[in-house]
Amino acid sequence: MKRRPVPLLLLLLLPCVVFADEHDHKYKDGAEVVLWMNTVGPYHNRQETYKYFVLPFCKGSKKTISHYHETLGEALQGTELEFSGLDIKFKEDVYQIKYCEIDVNKEVYNTFVYAVKNHYWYQMYIDDLPIWGIVGEVDENMESFYLWTHKKLDIGYNGDNIMDVNLTSEVKVKLVPNIKIPLTYSVKWKKVGVTFDHRFDKYLDPSFFQHRIHWFSIFNSFMMVIFLVGLVSMILMRTLRKDFARYSKEEEMDDMERDLGDEYGWKQVHGDVFRPASNPVLFSALIGSGYQVLFVSFVVITIAIFGDLYTERGSLLSTAIFVYAATSPINGYFGGSLYARQGGRLWIKQMFIGAFLVPSLVCGVAFFINFIAIYYQASRAIPFGTMVAVACICFFVILPLNLVGTILGRNLAGQPNFPCRVNAVPRPIPEKKWFMEPAVIVCLGGILPFGSIFIEMYFIFTSFWAYKIYYVYGFMLLVLVILCIVTVCVTIVCTYFLLNAEDYRWQWTSFLSAASTSAYVYMYSIYYFFFKTKMYGLFQTTFYFGYMALFSMALGIMCGAVGYVGTSAFVRKIYTNVKID
Repeated sequence: MKRRPVPLLLLLLLPCVVFADEHDHKYKDGAEVVLWMNTVGPYHNRQETYKYFVLPFCKGSKKTISHYHETLGEALQGTELEFSGLDIKFKEDVYQIKYCEIDVNKEVYNTFVYAVKNHYWYQMYIDDLPIWGIVGEVDENMESFYLWTHKKLDIGYNGDNIMDVNLTSEVKVKLVPNIKIPLTYSVKWKKVGVTFDHRFDKYLDPSFFQHRIHWFSIFNSFMMVIFLVGLVSMILMRTLRKDFARYSKEEEMDDMERDLGDEYGWKQVHGDVFRPASNPVLFSALIGSGYQVLFVSFVVITIAIFGDLYTERGSLLSTAIFVYAATSPINGYFGGSLYARQGGRLWIKQMFIGAFLVPSLVCGVAFFINFIAIYYQASRAIPFGTMVAVACICFFVILPLNLVGTILGRNLAGQPNFPCRVNAVPRPIPEKKWFMEPAVIVCLGGILPFGSIFIEMYFIFTSFWAYKIYYVYGFMLLVLVILCIVTVCVTIVCTYFLLNAEDYRWQWTSFLSAASTSAYVYMYSIYYFFFKTKMYGLFQTTFYFGYMALFSMALGIMCGAVGYVGTSAFVRKIYTNVKID
């Protein structure tokens, strides 16, 4: 019997549901304990999972249970739990008993042989504690195939809480057609000294995530920040001081001397540097979305640090969706105010694009992969009801809040306040060296930011695409801060060189040079796929590259906004300090 999804209205009105399951994890002696069967799939393809009973396993005799529950995050992640039918009661041992029998005909035999050949494993849950087991085993000659038929459950308790669950697969039976294979289980309860707050510690891997290489990478990135900030401060302050001195000297010249002088540098484009960016609708929508993604990242990581979201199924995704929807006014405020300052009049169009830019990318990729998941009949297929719930959140939560933010931004921060007037006629852009072209600057701008995070990318990729639970969110927060600082420093240097070459197209250049970090992340994900994993098959490959593209795009939008904001403050500062005739 499947768990029924919670109504959408309840999800919207009670967002705290992401922090608690349907029961309070407290049991009385003899109380019902549910063994949920989740998914089954090939070991090397973690995301290629199917419903447990796609394999011809049989269920226990118990047909009804007293509670059902499923969160939005669980539905989006393909977590669809089904009752095992096993009768388990709190603190009551069960000695080896048969709960059902498999009739192995030719079709069943072929199905199990295929699963054993491909190293199929399965996942179960007891009281939100995950349990993993292997379907079967093959001999060295790949000729005989065996099925594990006995599930031995050792459950640890402390007081009225379940603290620990271990599964031992026993009784190996050779698979041959036209036989009957009995499935058995046993339950052994034992008192343990683990407290409830630490019952997930056994699933963590401190030796992996807190390895000295991880600490060294953080230290290395931190030293890079100090070096970059010092270098940017030294070069720009010394260079700008010389520029200010030269411009001050030019102001003392008469008109004849100034005409004969060698005029060059960033001051010469003061009449064009605050000219609106090309395609201001898309640009302001990207900046607003980048602000929102950055804010959501900080909030979700902070909640994860203090909330242990890894202990609840789908809670991290549910929290991210809720925070993203709730912070939509940030997108509207910064995107709408920027568009207004640039003289844009199609503010409704800008508001719609800003509101649906990231959700449309996410939904587009997710629905494309969903079609493949439906074709494969995988558990990752998103139910139609969940699609409707996501669409309702976009139209009835994100869009109205984005509208509110846009109106506030246009009225509170939408007036142009540039330190220099914008010339009516654009200044011609002179020729320059090839390495000063915006395209070259954009390609090179993402190297250092990527260098500051690529070690952390390895740990994040391993936790998502392999069998690790990521829990060192303090590291992630520190790396995010380092990434922002390095991105701002690099884009300021890039923009200074661009303006010094009398090229005033700095808005898109600053955004794209910072956003190019995502291109290097995606190239690293390609390397990771071929050299660090053993994934195979159309579904897993599409799932991997689709969601890595989505992750890279979100990272690019965030880094681009960070780079633009830092560069905008720098440009405004230097042109405020120069006296313009």
